[in-house]
Amino acid sequence: MKKKDEMVLALAKEIVIRKNEFENETIETIYFGGGTPSILAIADLRLLIDSIYENYKVIENPEITVEANPDDLSEEQIIALSNNRINRLSIGIQSFFEDDLKMMNRAHNSAEAKKCLEIATKYFDNISLDLIYGVPGMSNEKWKQNIETALSFNIPHISSYALTVEPKTALHKLVQKGKVTAPKDEVASEHFMILVEMLEANSFVHYELSNFGKPDYFSKNNSAYWLGKKYIGIGPSAHSYNGISRSWNVANNSLYLKSIQENQLPNETEILSVTDRYNEYVMTGLRTIWGVSLDRIQTEFGQNYLDYLLKEAKRFLNDDLLFIENNTLKTTKKGKFLTDGIASDLFYLNLE
Repeated sequence: MKKKDEMVLALAKEIVIRKNEFENETIETIYFGGGTPSILAIADLRLLIDSIYENYKVIENPEITVEANPDDLSEEQIIALSNNRINRLSIGIQSFFEDDLKMMNRAHNSAEAKKCLEIATKYFDNISLDLIYGVPGMSNEKWKQNIETALSFNIPHISSYALTVEPKTALHKLVQKGKVTAPKDEVASEHFMILVEMLEANSFVHYELSNFGKPDYFSKNNSAYWLGKKYIGIGPSAHSYNGISRSWNVANNSLYLKSIQENQLPNETEILSVTDRYNEYVMTGLRTIWGVSLDRIQTEFGQNYLDYLLKEAKRFLNDDLLFIENNTLKTTKKGKFLTDGIASDLFYLNLE
């Protein structure tokens, strides 16, 4: 408990130490990630939010999101969150099926997932939930049922990702032992197409590769990242970006606490080259409905980069994976699932 209190005070102190970085900026979104409610009390969240309000310019109605898992969100906790400045919940549902949740080693069960959404929708209008597709053994029919269950709660935002097997996880061990088959790209691709079709038929806008929102419910936090806006990440391992450089805090909690107590920022900084910034813009832009502005490429990066981009994009344009509209390069419906691969083929390598 002492360690947690120490950490909360350190986070509040980092917010103060870094206020000069944002003296010409206005805060539009505040995001508490990493299943915070299980660790932080409402008073802790309030302290951190108050600290931001006291030290930064904040717009009138910022989006303030708390990320959590169903097992963290009792009715009492949901009510307490709703009685504060928090106005958005991002809930890690992953699946409404018991066998999937067991395989993914989730702490909650299917009943808890549904109960949590039932309660959350009474107190919050702006809710996002996560779903995982490409799960081994999941038929298209079962995947459709997962989406239908999510839709039945009238949630305005859904984030969905393909299952990946991370090293040293329970799932990784099951795959190694042959108890679970490894996820297959063709299954993930089919599930992705079903997801897009079903959500678009239900008035969701597919505004970013993994994100679907009803109009007015796009995540401001995620959109800021894809549109290349500045952001500050607070706490161990947190990343920050200011348009020119990227920095990241040390991952070690003790080192982080020690540095902050000494008024030092425990981070490393990398200045981004023109090529880095170009590659990042191509990667993030292609993932979104806003695409990659060819005018911006020319203005910000120069004619060489524009010529290169158009030359490399030619085969994808010919294969109906990319198209150009209003001088903006975008992925077609067919190209969407392949976005990351296409973007990496458009990267400029070793120009500088």
